[in-house]
Amino acid sequence: MTRYKMTMAYDGHLFHGFQKQPNQRTVQGTIEETLEKMTKGKRVVVHGSGRTDAGVHAKGQVIHFDYPDKENKVIPAKNMMLAINSQMPTDIVFFESEIVDQDFHVQYSTKGKWYRYIVDQHHFTDPFNRFYTGHFPYPVNVDLMRQASKDLLGYHDFSSFAASGGQIVDKRRTIYYVNIEQDPERKEIIIDFIGSGFLYNMVRIMVAALLEIGNGKRPVHDLKRVIEAKDRQEVRGTAPASGLYLYHVFYEEVPEKYRLDHKIY
Repeated sequence: MTRYKMTMAYDGHLFHGFQKQPNQRTVQGTIEETLEKMTKGKRVVVHGSGRTDAGVHAKGQVIHFDYPDKENKVIPAKNMMLAINSQMPTDIVFFESEIVDQDFHVQYSTKGKWYRYIVDQHHFTDPFNRFYTGHFPYPVNVDLMRQASKDLLGYHDFSSFAASGGQIVDKRRTIYYVNIEQDPERKEIIIDFIGSGFLYNMVRIMVAALLEIGNGKRPVHDLKRVIEAKDRQEVRGTAPASGLYLYHVFYEEVPEKYRLDHKIY
């Protein structure tokens, strides 16, 4: 068996999330079906770095799988990528492939993750971007959001930002970096988060809280209180899945430029 690590992008709009589910179109299920055809019926289990929800996109999702060698011949990593891409639907593409050691695990070997959220600020929903942004048509002060985002940095218990339904008991994580940019021409706000890991819906809940601060519904440093409360009821909003992208997965230490002492703007 040869273990392949592959990096991919996908449009999550027509997928019911990453994780395989009965009678649902999922990213994991789609890849496993292709690998089963390639192995002529042998089951190959695909492991992902994380489970994106229905409607969430990926620019840099990473998977691994063990592929049976035929007559002790190993398929080169590039050839494996070309073979899979030739059978993928148009909303999935692989762009990196390598052979890794058996002790590598795509989930447990991670050092950090980068998520990006895109907010559409048009007054009415843009029909061409409705599946790829989260719509928030209300006025916001981006400078207030930037100030507030500093309170997320560091090692905290993020229980207040974890949706019910998550399986993880320990809700302590480190946020290394938050960056908020505004694109006046496109009427978009782009928010980047880099952290040691993220809880179920954590990024979407943080985005909802930051937008409320930008809109004046919360004091600028209210997130300090919310973190201390460790209570999901303190932030009831969740930004739409359509604006969220798994942007990059780190398998070496997160670069110094994204560490805590790095300015967010």
